[in-house]
Amino acid sequence: MTPDTTLSSLQKSPEADMIELHNLTKQFEHFTAVDSISLQIETGEFFGLLGPNGAGKTTTIGMLSTLLLPTSGEIRIDGELLTRKRQDLKRKVSVITQEYSMRQDMDMDEIMEYQGRLYFMPVKQIRARTEELFAFAGLTEHRRKTIRKLSGGMKRKLMVCRALLTEPEILLLDEPTAGMDAISRRQMWSLLRQLNEKGLTILLTTHYIEEAQSLCKRVALMNGGRLNEIDTPAHLIENLGAYAVDELLDDGIHSRYFHERSKAIACLSGLTGQCTLRDTTLEDVFVEQVGKRLS
Repeated sequence: MTPDTTLSSLQKSPEADMIELHNLTKQFEHFTAVDSISLQIETGEFFGLLGPNGAGKTTTIGMLSTLLLPTSGEIRIDGELLTRKRQDLKRKVSVITQEYSMRQDMDMDEIMEYQGRLYFMPVKQIRARTEELFAFAGLTEHRRKTIRKLSGGMKRKLMVCRALLTEPEILLLDEPTAGMDAISRRQMWSLLRQLNEKGLTILLTTHYIEEAQSLCKRVALMNGGRLNEIDTPAHLIENLGAYAVDELLDDGIHSRYFHERSKAIACLSGLTGQCTLRDTTLEDVFVEQVGKRLS
């Protein structure tokens, strides 16, 4: 069974604006973690919240999953107001957190069956769906291993499988590749791309530039609980200038941005110190807008 022939149930018909946030705000006593953000995420979109630690990304995910209640503002799924009482809307959403929230003494099959029983799924359906998901994620041969014996990459893949067990329409990913090695990270990217291609709406939070730039159709730059700008990665970079010239000075690296490579080379040739020419990244856009790096 190949990824292209599995998970056909994820193919959804196109609709408008599956997720809508309207002036969403979350305060903790005197601290505002999320400050009146508004955005729309379309059905089938791969959307990224990009920002440094403490930007408000995880708090936003917490409100979308209803683990946290907004101080003000609202969230709508398919035009309907999302609340903790709306089980029909909550069932459309699955969340993968930063932490490995699985019992270490269970094996993969036990994790999946436990998750299915929480949602009152028939055992036959749980097992059929588990077979399909394990084949898709390349986990079948490891299914009898207990969680404590799995690599970080396999744990992340299992968390994806667990999240997909109930056939959600929206997948919320909070720093899904944090702590993973480069090979495992790219395997996860491939898995997420295939899911999105089958129609799953994905909201990803990350501070990894390459991850957001590679996976997301659009990104929102977030800092201090606010959204700075929402656009495609390519357009954000194009607006700043696709080519960057870095010059190392006594007080650090100074960057200049150019829309044309010839002008960047001309600038580079006129500098006498240590300098380099490179492609502009999303992090450059973020630094120019908020004045600090993402890591």
